[in-house]
Amino acid sequence: MSSILQQVQAIEQEMIQLRRKLHQDPELSGQEVHTQATIEHELDRLGIPYRRVGNTSIIASLVGNHSGKTIALRADIDALPIQEETPVTYHSKNPGVMHACGHDAHTAMLLGAATVLNDMKEEIHGEVRFFFQEGEETFSGAKKIIEAGGLEGVDACFGMHGMPELETGFYNIQAGPRMAGMDTIQVHFQGVSGHASMPHLAKDTIHPASAFVIDLQGIVTKNVDAQKPVVLSVGKFEGGTKVNIVAKHTRLEISMRSFDEESRLRVHEAIRRHAQAIAKAYEIEVEVTIEQGAPSVVNDEALALLASAAGAKVMGEGKNISLPRYMGSEDMSYYFQHVKGVYAFMGYRNEAKEAIYFPHHERFNVDEDFLKYGAALHVQVALDFLNSKQ
Repeated sequence: MSSILQQVQAIEQEMIQLRRKLHQDPELSGQEVHTQATIEHELDRLGIPYRRVGNTSIIASLVGNHSGKTIALRADIDALPIQEETPVTYHSKNPGVMHACGHDAHTAMLLGAATVLNDMKEEIHGEVRFFFQEGEETFSGAKKIIEAGGLEGVDACFGMHGMPELETGFYNIQAGPRMAGMDTIQVHFQGVSGHASMPHLAKDTIHPASAFVIDLQGIVTKNVDAQKPVVLSVGKFEGGTKVNIVAKHTRLEISMRSFDEESRLRVHEAIRRHAQAIAKAYEIEVEVTIEQGAPSVVNDEALALLASAAGAKVMGEGKNISLPRYMGSEDMSYYFQHVKGVYAFMGYRNEAKEAIYFPHHERFNVDEDFLKYGAALHVQVALDFLNSKQ
């Protein structure tokens, strides 16, 4: 067992209790006031200086006794608008809000890492910067930390996320693209209202919008290289006002995930083209708005090798399990636009504890045994990078 893991195990129960406290008081993106206060209390206890940025984010800094580089370690702190159905004693006390993505665990692990690193301050060459970031679920928090100067002087950035494909004690760190970029696309069809008994005197929008939804998947299969995946999902379809009124307005909201920039732009153009063609066919108007979100998460090759080796020190050889790219998205990618970085996936799966669900599920839970591995990996990556020539 690595010495770092042993040091983390000495505070394992404190991390678990902290995670449970955060789990009971989940807060939505940009509203993490109590969460921020809890983090500040822990940092004050450790004597680690920090400052507030954005709405509820925190940047803390641990400067070692020797000069050197700077690495940033990041944890997201926000929860989701989900009613919890997990059968645990520490379930959410906030109706309709739940830590269903494990950000409570991420926060506890980073505070655990800060505790261990603080005890090693005299040995640290350089600076470890801690990002406790609001609003990951809305892709807004990373931008706030960057705008506040959080990356100034930073040489590398590291973060992690729990995943159920991996058993507790296993991890995934690979170079290259790991998570897709995301765009939000809004399509607004506009027609002419009228009485439902006389549809020929009006211009309905629900039927054309339905045709467009069916047509969307043809855009992917007929316009995109199958080796460069794109996913289109209609998450919202809203049209009409009353059963006997022809719908003048129908609005769609589409989530788009992609890795390849050429495919991304090709689909953007095709969506506009198909929407206009369908609108013209039904003699109505359409407006397409594309909000480009977080880009793809791409792990730096050299840093991925370093982080993978750090994982082997903590969890043992043969624990880095290859995984395919995720079509999900992460605003960690905004940091990687400015500095090299790595995003790791940590296993929390334990069927005996019902820790089997993918994030955003109402029965989501983690095997709390994975907390020690995540905290130790943060510490090991930070030390190895600061002592490396990268």
